[in-house]
Amino acid sequence: MHISQAFATRSPEGSEGPDAGRASRRRPARGRASAALSAAVALALVLTGCGGGGGGDSAPKSAGSTADADRVEPLAAPPAPKLPVTVDSADGTEVTIGSTDRIVPLTGSLSEIVFTLGFGKQVVARDITATFEQAEKLPVVTRAHDVSAESVLSLKPTIVLADTTTGPAEAIDQIRDAGIPLLVVEPAKELADVGRRIDTVAEALGVPSAGTELKERTESRIAAVQKSIPDHKGGEKPRVAFLYLRGSASVYLLGGAESGAGSLLEAAGAVDAGKESGLDKDFTAITSEALAKAAPDAILLMTKGYESVGGMDGLVKIPGIAETPAGMDRRIVTVDDGVLLNYGPRTDRVLAEIVEQLYAKGGTGQ
Repeated sequence: MHISQAFATRSPEGSEGPDAGRASRRRPARGRASAALSAAVALALVLTGCGGGGGGDSAPKSAGSTADADRVEPLAAPPAPKLPVTVDSADGTEVTIGSTDRIVPLTGSLSEIVFTLGFGKQVVARDITATFEQAEKLPVVTRAHDVSAESVLSLKPTIVLADTTTGPAEAIDQIRDAGIPLLVVEPAKELADVGRRIDTVAEALGVPSAGTELKERTESRIAAVQKSIPDHKGGEKPRVAFLYLRGSASVYLLGGAESGAGSLLEAAGAVDAGKESGLDKDFTAITSEALAKAAPDAILLMTKGYESVGGMDGLVKIPGIAETPAGMDRRIVTVDDGVLLNYGPRTDRVLAEIVEQLYAKGGTGQ
């Protein structure tokens, strides 16, 4: 579940969760949720079937949410690619792309960008986290988030897109050794990365002007959502804790400064309770003490994580949650796993969903 790319979504999209959860090639500390959680996520995915639910209450959904329309919105008239192009890969190599006829994006968040730029018909495979409607019938070339080089090569791609959390390294090397142009993109970490990622992919596909158009559209929509945020009572912003849960695998984590969710929460006019309480890394095991210190007014969850603990009744049984203001008020915000941390063309919808649920019915901040 792009966690957006780690335990599940995107993330890292839809039921599979974030895009990462894979073994890393050169996994830097900055990989945040997608890198830091990879080992535990992989185990959680195996044990839970990529985040399958544990029953119980269904998560609350806002009108027009990403779950109601799990589709991307391509540009109306993308220009024809101007190729070949030579671009810098995030792993220090130069990559020359001569054709976009057969594209294989190896993360769900990259698939989202490619489809939204208007290249959906040229995409010939998907990562397990690319679960939006237009991609769902494509063959999957990952196994529990590890790339199958053989599956990729069998599709004769003309360009493969990966990010620095994509692995294993042997698979990436095997694809490159076969002479396939493979571009590695820096992963998304925060809202500020949306435009960078769109520009990078658009340049590689030979349509930089389409990238500019999509970037401007996305940023404009994000700004519009932010204008809808209500004023806070007395200047007090709601404190929101991001929890990563996989109940069937006994994975219960509290997000800190490096979880990847802080940027969204701040854009929604909230305070990242984990970060504010002093958690300066990505995730830490949930304890009553940590939750008491975070004292969240609301809890942000991925939908499958919420389902995996049995809904609200199961959530408040996790030690410490019932005693928080969020637990006492049964106040949660849920967003689909595979889109929450993607930081791409649908981030405005993610932000809108958070804002709508967080400030619903005269709640915190109104």
